[in-house]
Amino acid sequence: MNEPSKPVQERLSPKQLPERLRQEHERARREARELELLIRQSTVEVERLSQHNTQVTNRVRQMEATLDTLPREHIREMYTQALDTQLRFLMMRGQLEQLQAKHQMLERYIEMLQVALDTFAAPASELQAGGEASSEAASGNSLIRIINAQEAERLLLARRMHDGPAQALTNLILQAEICERLFDRDPVHAREELTNLKESVQQTFEKVRSFIFDLRPMMLDDLGLNPTIKRYVQDFEAKSGIVCQLSLTGREQRLPNYIEITVFRALQALLSNVQRHSHATRVDITLNLDAQGLTVRVEDDGVGFNLDEVMSAARQRKTLGLITLIEQIELLGGTITFDSAPGRGTHVRFHLPIVGIT
Repeated sequence: MNEPSKPVQERLSPKQLPERLRQEHERARREARELELLIRQSTVEVERLSQHNTQVTNRVRQMEATLDTLPREHIREMYTQALDTQLRFLMMRGQLEQLQAKHQMLERYIEMLQVALDTFAAPASELQAGGEASSEAASGNSLIRIINAQEAERLLLARRMHDGPAQALTNLILQAEICERLFDRDPVHAREELTNLKESVQQTFEKVRSFIFDLRPMMLDDLGLNPTIKRYVQDFEAKSGIVCQLSLTGREQRLPNYIEITVFRALQALLSNVQRHSHATRVDITLNLDAQGLTVRVEDDGVGFNLDEVMSAARQRKTLGLITLIEQIELLGGTITFDSAPGRGTHVRFHLPIVGIT
């Protein structure tokens, strides 16, 4: 598979931008085709490992019914096989879900590039006189920021994978090796270690599931925005200890995929800021869908902040948080406002117009 493209650093001229867009569009399409092949291959392998895992699990249960009559070597072999099979199945299933999530993100990226290409291909008469160059430059700057944001997100995910699931799986291997060494010397201790290992596997599995959900919740595609947000807010409340009041009002219907993922990511970012910076004890979240579009409000009772100072500092540090959130909303024709001050909490409201709502 092609390596992810590096963030674009050079300043592109209006004449260079269409060709760069075309090249990036072709590269993204090639990567999407490669991902589709990997997904098909991984799906077959997951189904095979699932069947094998079920068979091994059934054999272990049958063995446990006659545990006292079996040789230690046979018991050790069965448990080792069961652990190895389960780990390979979990890792392959996690890899498949990540590939599917990456493919969906890449498809949206390709759609965005195609829109940009179509814009440049439009007849000159459709462009306002005198505004062509500035519009192209603005589009170029937006594309560069999107690419840089994409690379920053990949780096963050790589770090989280290394510090979380990857480290946990390494610990599981070490625990399995301890069990293997203890089987002959101290069977009682070995049983205790196997119990601990089973608990560790379950905890690691839950961490991987949580990681995958944060990366790309599959239920967003299957069930839509409202059920996914309900689940996410419940998990956020349980993990953060912050009381969450969620209100979903207006119409309930499926929205375009890019709208649903934008709203979910925006809510993710806002709640993450509440947890990390606000010192809040309560947050109220409201989503309302009506004929005018989708409106989201997030209000916390935290310490608040000086918006001008925070935005100025973010631009100087070239961080991606609030600035990227604002740009994403505005690129979709929406608006976002922040109302905050030190000592009185923060109220964020954003609105997205949605075509086809009647």
